[in-house]
Amino acid sequence: VPLVGSSGGLAQAGDSLRISCEASGYTLRFYAIAWFRQTPGQERELVAAISRPGGGTYYAEAVKGRFSVSRDNDKDTAYLQMNGLEVEDTAVYYCAGSRDIDRARKGMLDFWGQGTQVTVSS
Repeated sequence: VPLVGSSGGLAQAGDSLRISCEASGYTLRFYAIAWFRQTPGQERELVAAISRPGGGTYYAEAVKGRFSVSRDNDKDTAYLQMNGLEVEDTAVYYCAGSRDIDRARKGMLDFWGQGTQVTVSS
């Protein structure tokens, strides 16, 4: 299972955090990477996605303009930069991999990370 960096955690509204997704048993550069989030009692929500070479991206409307997805294929790591955090961004964040970004957007994932908690206070 891919490791999700423990750089999540606590933040105040307006702060920035970056979480990372690193490979353990998978070579991330062969996969499009999607970021999802989930709050208790809710389904996982697609937040952002990035294509294998990194040129194509997708953002949910709720995070567009605030979040940025990127990847460093030399380090085999993907990142989710979260700026202008809002209380509503509080969730467990998961990275996931798929053969291409279109499949990732449709929820057709080949593997999931274990998730990291992000908590934003007002």
